Amino acid sequence: MGNLIKVLTRDIDNNGGNFFLDFENAQPSQSETEVWEKVNQVLTEARVILDDLQAYRGAGEEIRQAIQSPGVEGVQEKAWSAVVPLVTKLKTFYEFSQKLGEKLKTKSSLQCLLDVLTSSSSTPTQHLEQKQALARQFAHIMHFTLRFDELKMTNPAIQNDFSYYRRTISRMRINNLSADAGNEVNNELANRMSLFYASATPMLKTLSDATSKFVSDNPDVPIENTTDCLSTMASVCKVMLETPEYRSRFASEERDGVVLPPCDGRGHHPMKGCIRVLKEQPPSSVEGLLNALRYTTKHLNDEATSKQIKNMLQPN
Repeated sequence: MGNLIKVLTRDIDNNGGNFFLDFENAQPSQSETEVWEKVNQVLTEARVILDDLQAYRGAGEEIRQAIQSPGVEGVQEKAWSAVVPLVTKLKTFYEFSQKLGEKLKTKSSLQCLLDVLTSSSSTPTQHLEQKQALARQFAHIMHFTLRFDELKMTNPAIQNDFSYYRRTISRMRINNLSADAGNEVNNELANRMSLFYASATPMLKTLSDATSKFVSDNPDVPIENTTDCLSTMASVCKVMLETPEYRSRFASEERDGVVLPPCDGRGHHPMKGCIRVLKEQPPSSVEGLLNALRYTTKHLNDEATSKQIKNMLQPN
């Protein structure tokens, strides 16, 4: 006890190495194992989703040729054959986002994770220190969320492919043509997918909505328990990133991707310090986190929000 508090207060003595909060290697205790294993199944699937999204290249060339040669049947068929399997992938990504959201809303593995980390039995600081393996999993969920949104935001092929798919389906209906078995996305699902991919940060929005639902569905858990848990984790990550002593102990090359959960822009946790620390990291590794703050911080444009914070989040 006290290690996490020392990290947060920068109370580092001569034996400071003992106070490292191990988000990379923490293992669950016996009482945490059941929740940990269930959440780990979700994280395993999340890693596959990220790999597939990172490998997504799109059908830009085929679509371009189809648009330039509208009367050439072979070119149209080639574009359609390229787009259909890609839309199937987009459908898989969307369905995983919905599953992730539902697991936070219902009494499932992810809601159990929130239950443990936000219960009134201990303070948020104590929960995160005593249950580091579960805190690590929550950090991995946040990392997946922001990494997914970063990859989506920097890949215009995703929306281009889906837009072409919808235009083609619409044209097929007008001409009474069959879309054959390759058409796995009906109109209702396509509308929902369009709304999802139209968001700047679709996975974060899904996670935020689900967390809000968790708070409203659990009135016995004070809302401060959830917000304090998020802000405390953000503060921990901030200090770990800005302290060379702690940063040097990260084994992963993705150490700069340690998650800083979004905040409200009004100082619920030291947002100014978080932005400063992020801007000190290599831009390629943290631009997704900065974009998440730019485009999803609820009160960023409020009059009461510090002008310095607004200026710090302006793109270079």
